Amino acid sequence: MPPPPPPSTEDPPSTSGSAGPVTPAFSPLYQQIKGLILHSLQHGEWKPGEAIPSEIELAARFRVSQGTVRKAIDELAAENLVTRRQGKGTFVSTHTEHQVQYRFLKLLPDEGDASVEGPAQRTILECRRARASVEVARILALRAGDPVIQIKRILSFTGVPTILEDIWLPGQAFKGLTAEQMAHYQGPTYAMFEIDFGVRMVRAEEKIRAVLPDETQAQWLSVACSTPLLSVERLAYTYNDAPMELRRGLYRTDTHHYYNELS
Repeated sequence: MPPPPPPSTEDPPSTSGSAGPVTPAFSPLYQQIKGLILHSLQHGEWKPGEAIPSEIELAARFRVSQGTVRKAIDELAAENLVTRRQGKGTFVSTHTEHQVQYRFLKLLPDEGDASVEGPAQRTILECRRARASVEVARILALRAGDPVIQIKRILSFTGVPTILEDIWLPGQAFKGLTAEQMAHYQGPTYAMFEIDFGVRMVRAEEKIRAVLPDETQAQWLSVACSTPLLSVERLAYTYNDAPMELRRGLYRTDTHHYYNELS
């Protein structure tokens, strides 16, 4: 068999070593490479925290230039899907890393910072298997009646109940999740999702509004019914924009504030 033709930045990438489909030919070449790398991430070829092949290795695998691979990885790094480490290589991002442990939690103490305050203490009020309502099914791209895991919990900081959350997770992806796991895992919940269930949340969308609590909510958060709270609805996605968690939280802001850095 004759040897393959030399790599060309004008040719579409080879899928050798990957089961992923090639994206349309009119996509920029680096975007096609990004899609192939993303396919490998999505299907677990490289686990969270593991190193991916070097730029030279990926360039040889896909038969493109190293510069094309670097541009693809630059975009993945900008989206927090991979992390570059000087002199060590590029690694699959993980919520177990200290710098990204609380990437989606934007509530910070008015005095000091989150590291001084310490991790949240979790009180699990409910963790049960249920059937998805029409609304929850629509948001999580399920069918009404599909199994979901429904969780209600309180997050306290320095002993003060601060966040009341309702969480819905697809039942198939989180089969076997228990209240004990939710309560006793020492790290961030998203890190537990990665380690125990192989689900990595890569991005999230939030809707925020000011609300007043009802009597039960006020009691759980130890506030008066006249206390304004932040209502934060978060939809978290794994790879390929697949929704994997609906989270609705009520946040106290008498000692904390919601912080977001825009760039």
